[in-house]
Amino acid sequence: MVRVGQTRVTLQSVITLFEQGATAEEIALRFDVLDLHDIYATLSYYLGHRQQTQGYLDSERQASLGARSMAERRSSTAQVRERLTRYRDRADAQSAG
Repeated sequence: MVRVGQTRVTLQSVITLFEQGATAEEIALRFDVLDLHDIYATLSYYLGHRQQTQGYLDSERQASLGARSMAERRSSTAQVRERLTRYRDRADAQSAG
């Protein structure tokens, strides 16, 4: 996963905000760890290499969807909800008793 500058902010996060109409200054307000210089450099690279960058972002989205699907197969939302409800019920019973 490509990060911007020496931060944990992803390229995808910056590009998504830019595509939604945010300016570099607005992106800097959203991610205060980013220097305006790094944001402009990222946007400049994106605009100059849009096809390659878009290909990378598409492959990252596909990988993310695959990971989410695998996680959901391992533990469905209903199973997680059921476990959380049991945990909450036990905690309520202990605090009441």
